[in-house]
Amino acid sequence: MNIFGFQICSYNSLIMNNNDFKSTFSLLNADYVRLNKTWNYRNVISPFYRIYLIDDGLGSLGDKDNDLILEKGFLYLVPSFTLCNHHCPHHLSQFYIHVLEESADGNSLFAANRKIHKIASTEEDIAKFRRIIQLNPGRGLKGIDNPREYERQSTLAGFQQRNDLISLADYIETHGLIFQLIARFLRAENFKLAENKKIPSKVLDAINYIQTHLHTNITVEHLAERASQNPNYFSRVFTRYTAERPLAYIQKKRVERAQYLILTTELPLSEIAADTGFESLSYFSRIFKNIAGQTPSRYKTNNSIV
Repeated sequence: MNIFGFQICSYNSLIMNNNDFKSTFSLLNADYVRLNKTWNYRNVISPFYRIYLIDDGLGSLGDKDNDLILEKGFLYLVPSFTLCNHHCPHHLSQFYIHVLEESADGNSLFAANRKIHKIASTEEDIAKFRRIIQLNPGRGLKGIDNPREYERQSTLAGFQQRNDLISLADYIETHGLIFQLIARFLRAENFKLAENKKIPSKVLDAINYIQTHLHTNITVEHLAERASQNPNYFSRVFTRYTAERPLAYIQKKRVERAQYLILTTELPLSEIAADTGFESLSYFSRIFKNIAGQTPSRYKTNNSIV
């Protein structure tokens, strides 16, 4: 059984051909919890999705644009790598699930929607959360509510491995329920769908190559040669279907991978720079700051356990 999620079918499926959908979602945690004012964490950024359903109390989730009030009767979704602050002034009760997304073509279902989402909940949503918890006993965080404590690589790997301990029927049903909850947000009026484009196979091949060779020296010339195309023509086609020039796309994926390693490992920044294909620590720091808005060392400090 694949611990990274049940393979369904590419990100662009919701927009055009559903048979192309390649995103997978793997359950990490699921539980019901009562929180208090100790649930107060700033600059939280996770490599997985968080979905909350509030049934009592009050709190807030803040991102770079605004604060959303956590209130009874609403569902909230925080996509992966979305910076936010957690706050509870008195008490807050919620159902929650954490899910890890992976995609064969490197796209994220919420690539155009990296923000906190809020929609009204229903009794059916509560039933879905209860069923996920029932199908996956013992998947709570056991009283740990500090995200910096449960996002380490070894901890995430342990969460993923729990997916192999349930029956295939329960595993498939769990993924069906996760997709149903995510679909609720896709139907929201403010959800932005990506432009309706069928990505050519040569561009998809280049995306997959980039994703699996971030630690190597990837050049536009080499990608074009793999596609049997002129570098200028390849760059134009790649940009048309990804909205980014190849070099910018490569740099963004390198920084995303570096963010994940900073959050989930204890590797020194110099080693992370090398593992993500940067030729020097200074170059790594400059590109990281351009894309993430802060240096790798500041990012590490902001996301370290206090």
